[in-house]
Amino acid sequence: MTEADWILGIDFGGTKVALGLADRDGTLLATRRLDTDAQAGADQVVTRALAGARSLLAEHDATDRITAIGVVSPGIVLPEKILLAPNVPGWERLHLRALVAAEFTGVPIAVGTDAKAAALAEWKWGALAGADPAVFLSLGTGIAAAVLVGGRLLTGANGAAGEIGYNLLSPQDTEGFASGAAPLEEAVGGRGLGGRASDLLGRPVTAGELFGLAREHTAAKELVTAALDELSMHVANLAIALDPERIAVGGGLVRSADLLLPALRDRLAHAVPFPPELVAARFDQDAALLGAVALALGGSGQGG
Repeated sequence: MTEADWILGIDFGGTKVALGLADRDGTLLATRRLDTDAQAGADQVVTRALAGARSLLAEHDATDRITAIGVVSPGIVLPEKILLAPNVPGWERLHLRALVAAEFTGVPIAVGTDAKAAALAEWKWGALAGADPAVFLSLGTGIAAAVLVGGRLLTGANGAAGEIGYNLLSPQDTEGFASGAAPLEEAVGGRGLGGRASDLLGRPVTAGELFGLAREHTAAKELVTAALDELSMHVANLAIALDPERIAVGGGLVRSADLLLPALRDRLAHAVPFPPELVAARFDQDAALLGAVALALGGSGQGG
């Protein structure tokens, strides 16, 4: 790697911020993670992240070597605001690109949605390489999908393509987003599953712990089975609509791939006329950070 080839990636998440220095081949050379401290508001998250990025660059003598910066966040990142913003007070009012540009004057900056950027990283360097069309399914605190056709991200008219967390669960879901709900995300996302598991077991339980308990605890197994039944139906419908060659599953819940992937594969095999290949994402927890790098290198993003 030459001195002119450093790329800075910043991944703003609901619970953590990931910072990374990478080369043009998508190899992370140095990383750092910070707590989001969401309840303290959006401004302090960005301030601490930019300070952390400056510190990371200084530690590796890279301050004057950065040639591009990629920044990703949940929500639809536009120049003047963030739509469908995460549950961080003030996040929807952030001018994210402008804030980063003010800190790194003269450096090209690309911004975009985390799940879509993760899909791009998986297509460039990971489990979706060569697949067309390709789908990245992000299963974590939230639920989202991203679609690539010919290696280009399908963003949609409003940048919201793939926001399947808002899918309706039944004909009785007559309002969905209008009522402030994200029905599928609340049903099968990590936060929703953790909340129901905590109520069920009478103590705080994360979604990851729930999947572990499901191997031996009857009530936990029933809860996980119901969630996987619901999720697999939506993934099958997505596959029917898009006819992808391959689906890669990433996000925190893929750590329970031994329960998750067989349930999805079984539904795809029985419900989809031309079942796509289903694989675990290559990058697991670093997909969005590498996606930020991919955006900086000229991928298809939003709001850049």
